[in-house]
Amino acid sequence: MSKPRVAIFDFACCEGCQLQIVNFEEEILDLIGAVDVVEWREAMSEQSTEYDIAIIEGSITRPEDAEKLKTIRERASILIAIGACATIGGINKLKNNFDLDEVKEYVYGEDAKMPHLNTEMTMAVDEVVKVDYKIHGCPIDNQELAYAIRCLLMGKVPVIPDYPVCVECKSKENVCRWEYGEICIGPITRAGCGAKCPSASFRCFGCRGYIDNPNVDAARDVMEKHGLTAEDLKSKMVLFGSKQGPTI
Repeated sequence: MSKPRVAIFDFACCEGCQLQIVNFEEEILDLIGAVDVVEWREAMSEQSTEYDIAIIEGSITRPEDAEKLKTIRERASILIAIGACATIGGINKLKNNFDLDEVKEYVYGEDAKMPHLNTEMTMAVDEVVKVDYKIHGCPIDNQELAYAIRCLLMGKVPVIPDYPVCVECKSKENVCRWEYGEICIGPITRAGCGAKCPSASFRCFGCRGYIDNPNVDAARDVMEKHGLTAEDLKSKMVLFGSKQGPTI
């Protein structure tokens, strides 16, 4: 039986999630032994138009990138979006809050009108094509990606948490960051990270995106307890949730 062919592509991103794949170290040998990596710009010069699984990092910010992504989707049986940029648009989506022409001029100055800088409003991968599976985070947890790939190789569907980071925080007996006067968006953010930021004495920034059905009433209760408003919370949601997110 032939091994599944895997291609890894990147769009607008820092490529930190691909670096996490490299950080598999010894485990990457087992994964590579189970699949045939046919394209990965960061690690090899070969390219291919034939692959079974496409792994996408990065958000879509140019018309030509959207077209390339559509071609990738047509060729791949399974498409996996990895990292916040691909799954929710990431920090790149901050520009969607401003006038695009002003953003171009601010970033590129007099070069803003050059064709290769023809950027548009940022989109997550699933705003352009159908995504089969998402590996969340900024950057991803390489063990979560390894788990997902192993599941797919065994014909199983990987289970990605759909409960809030608060659940993991409580299991670790962390003192709630709200008690420190911080606006933490763990109550509406998808778990699966092991509550790494709160466990390291930082609030949750929401890099894994929102759970499908956030308990907005509970979030509102927390804000009222600490004398804050929905607008206070929304101001912190912008970093990883520009132009999207639950209505509070």
